[in-house]
Amino acid sequence: MNNKKQKNKENKKSFFSILLNQIFHDEPKNEEELLKLIHDSKENTLIDQNTGNMLEGIINITKQRIRDIMIPRSQMIVLKPHYTIDKCLHIIIKSEHSRFPVISKDNNYIKGILIAKDLLLFIKNKQKKFYIKNILRPAIIVPESKYVNNMLQEFCLNQFHMAIVIDEFGTVSGLITIEDILELIVVKINNTYYQKKKINIKKLNTRTFTIQAITKIEEFNKIFNTNFNRKEVNTIGDLVIKTCGYLPKIGDTININGYLFTIQLANNKQLIRLHVSLPTNSIN
Repeated sequence: MNNKKQKNKENKKSFFSILLNQIFHDEPKNEEELLKLIHDSKENTLIDQNTGNMLEGIINITKQRIRDIMIPRSQMIVLKPHYTIDKCLHIIIKSEHSRFPVISKDNNYIKGILIAKDLLLFIKNKQKKFYIKNILRPAIIVPESKYVNNMLQEFCLNQFHMAIVIDEFGTVSGLITIEDILELIVVKINNTYYQKKKINIKKLNTRTFTIQAITKIEEFNKIFNTNFNRKEVNTIGDLVIKTCGYLPKIGDTININGYLFTIQLANNKQLIRLHVSLPTNSIN
C-alpha cells in the first residue's frame, strides 16, 4: 500500500513538473520577465484573464506605497468627538460604513475608531449618556511611506481592517483599508479612454457635461466662469464630497450654487466621473 501511495505521489509530481515546464519554459530571472511570462500565458490562454490580472496585481502592489492608494483626508468620512448620537447615526446610515475615524476638530489628529455596532447600546437605552470618547477603539497608525504589500500582510496577521495614514509631521493624511488593497489585486476600473486622452471635461449637450472627478477646481472655474473656492479642496470630486459631508453614491445629485452634479462612476473610496448640468442663467 505504501509503495502504491509513493508511486501516485511521484506520478502527480511528474505531471505538475511537465505542466509547469510547458507554461514556464525557463525560470524568470527578474520581475520584468515574470510579468512578460504572465502576459504571454494570458495571450496563449494557458491561464485565464482574471487569474493573470490577479497575479499582475499581486506583483504590482510590491512597488506601491500607501500614499499611492490611500483615501485622502479630504475624502474621508469621519466623526468628531463632540458629535451627538443622532448626528453619528445620520452619517453612519448615509455612508453605510461600519468603521469611522474620529478626528480632532482641526482634522489633523486621530482620536480613535468608532465601530457602528457599539452604538446599539445607546439606541436601546436612550437614557444612557453618550460620549464618543468612551466607546472609541484604538486606531492603527501607519506612515505614508509603508509599502502596500507589507500593509496587506499586517492586516492579515493582526486581523484588523482599517489603518490611519499620517505624514512626516504626524498629522492625518488619509486612511487605508484591507478592501482598498484587495481591490488593486482583483478589480481594474476601465477608464483608459480618459487617461490616454487626458480629457477631463466632455460636452454632451448645451447644458450637460461629463466631468472627471480629478478635474482641478481651477480648470472648472476657467471653463465655466465660476468661482468655486480652491483653498480648502483641490478637485471637483473633493468639492462634491465636502458639500455632501459624505461620499455620495452613483445616481446621487448634488446642487452646488445651481450646478447639478450627478455621480456616474464611483467606488467605495472615491468619485471617478460625474455629469454636471449648468444652471439656465450661466454663460458658456
